[in-house]
Amino acid sequence: MNTRGSEFWDQPQAPPIGPEQFNEIVTTAADLALVLDTEGTVKSVIVNPLNPTLGRLDHWKDRDIREFMAEDSLSKLEAQLEAYRGGRKGAVDAIEVNHFDNANWEFPIRYTIHKTNNPDIILMLGRDLRPIAELQHRLVKAQLALEKDYETHRDYETRYRVIMEAARDALVLVDVASGRIVDLNSSAAQILGAEADTLTGSAFTQEFEGRRRGEFIEGLVLAAGDEASGPVLVKTRRGKLDVTLHPIVFRAAGDKSLLCRIESTKSAETVAAELSTTLAYLYREGPDAIVFTDAHGTIRSANDAFLNLTDAGTLADVKGKSLGDFLARGSVDLKVLTDNAARSGKMRMYATRLEGAYGSQLSVELSATHLTVGGSSGFAFVIRDTSRMEVVREPSTSALPGPAPVSDDAMRNVMDLVGSAPLKDIVAATTDVVEKMCIETAVELTDNNRVAAAEMLGLSRQSLYVKLRKYGLLNKNDRSGAN
Repeated sequence: MNTRGSEFWDQPQAPPIGPEQFNEIVTTAADLALVLDTEGTVKSVIVNPLNPTLGRLDHWKDRDIREFMAEDSLSKLEAQLEAYRGGRKGAVDAIEVNHFDNANWEFPIRYTIHKTNNPDIILMLGRDLRPIAELQHRLVKAQLALEKDYETHRDYETRYRVIMEAARDALVLVDVASGRIVDLNSSAAQILGAEADTLTGSAFTQEFEGRRRGEFIEGLVLAAGDEASGPVLVKTRRGKLDVTLHPIVFRAAGDKSLLCRIESTKSAETVAAELSTTLAYLYREGPDAIVFTDAHGTIRSANDAFLNLTDAGTLADVKGKSLGDFLARGSVDLKVLTDNAARSGKMRMYATRLEGAYGSQLSVELSATHLTVGGSSGFAFVIRDTSRMEVVREPSTSALPGPAPVSDDAMRNVMDLVGSAPLKDIVAATTDVVEKMCIETAVELTDNNRVAAAEMLGLSRQSLYVKLRKYGLLNKNDRSGAN
């Protein structure tokens, strides 16, 4: 842009500016002005008084400028000095370098390089880049903070989505000001009878029959703030379902929102009814016998499968009797089952024999469960007929009452005796092994009740004590109060 004063600068001779004015112009035009010779020696240093952060740099005078430059800046300076020593202007009009002084602090400067009347003297006008560097640093920090906030937002968004979809309850977020659905999970969409994408952004009030927008949303807000009011009963518009709304009011970013939990009153009743029907069918038509008793083992109810196993005509033939009356070892079997079930909650795979009404016996396996309902306790027994399995079972794994199976190690020890001992001694050793294992099993099943163990083994109490002493089991797992 030309001005009327341009002729002042276009004169062939230097403009009539005095040395004092020139120094003032240079001082205020740049943050730092250096006069160098082409070898790099500082002839003069002028610091802008308006930029006091540079301090006093008078000690640079008559010293090599390289002493105050960082290593990465030396190559730039050398290229410019070499160009001026060769009588040509540098390849670039400006260079950016990093200075440091004896105080060991650094500052970046952007220099423009100018010729003077003396070919061996160079004028370098520098602009302090620290404000720009500081601004860039702040921008980088702001960018990093934004990225971190974005990642945090994504993290919370993912967690929120997972929780919403994993929740079994039907949940709907509603904006109080607009009354529109902000978000909802799949369970809520299923109850309301539409896709989640379709419902998002729609008016929450229109999803229910006979409701006005203002009154409905206000009523939900009031119900959320009053604990005594209870849930809000409504009927869905699409599915005609009676549901209850449990609202919670909260503020997010200064705006009120509603979190409504939707419960279908009929759905819970339907599930309970279906489960009750299924269990009743299993009880009536199941292949395994099911018996319910009180805490003492007296039969309260039994299914047809149990009547078939015991050859009973009707339920009245077995109801009121003790389940032990139908077990081969009577009260001993019943006590083992009930004691273990009461102690641990259940007992699985107890093998014994079931006696019918006319003396027939079947091999069975029983499972017992301890029940506590309404303050009263009892037991549920599942009885499975295993007599058909005897044909395919190995004798060592038979579930019938009798001697416990011989372990592999014990049998191997007995087999090692063949050839080194008479058959009579080998048979005696085998008998001792089996007898010891049977006694150990009986004592464990009866929880160390010696009377019950003797009855289970068909021994007298005195004979049992003799055998316990013989096999070193008398004090094993002994407890106070054992019979």
